[in-house]
Amino acid sequence: MLGGLLFSFWRIVEIVTLIPIIGMLAWFVDGFDDNNQLTPSFILVLFIVSILACAWALATLIRLGSTRRSALFVAFIDLCFVGAFIAADYYLRGISDAHCSNFSTGSIYVDLGPFGYYGRSSGSKWAININKNCAMLKASWALGIMNTVLFFITFILALFLHRHQQAVVVKEVRRSRHSSRRGHSRSGSRRSSSRRRYYV
Repeated sequence: MLGGLLFSFWRIVEIVTLIPIIGMLAWFVDGFDDNNQLTPSFILVLFIVSILACAWALATLIRLGSTRRSALFVAFIDLCFVGAFIAADYYLRGISDAHCSNFSTGSIYVDLGPFGYYGRSSGSKWAININKNCAMLKASWALGIMNTVLFFITFILALFLHRHQQAVVVKEVRRSRHSSRRGHSRSGSRRSSSRRRYYV
């Protein structure tokens, strides 16, 4: 019971921290699409991973009963998301050194296209507030690191749920065996008593 509540709590925390990542990075994806440009991989990887992770977290939270029964599979997928978030954070690592109060240098500033150097030089509407663009990317990167830790926590909790579920199944099997033995002994005693009465 406690394991299920803890698992649900951390799933809710994951969903709450993933929604801002999706929202902020969707704005960048929309901007690149509006300018007929390919979204850079350092934005796209975290965006896709966040969408998939949010859908997975929501599905396992809604179907908590089946999550408990297949907790080992849930733990495996959560561990895969830990690896995916590590990769996504690695791709976006360039934003960690950026100073968002004066965002006008660095390789990521040039690679942001309409949101960075090229947008500012061409007067793009997406580069009106360049420091806000930097802050959004840095916040997404930080929330991505946070979700790496959160999915590792739910991976551990899912393993505990699997262990608890196995213990429950073993107890039920033992109870059924014990009750069947009692049933056999009772029926055997009834048969012997009826035979005795017949012969008497």
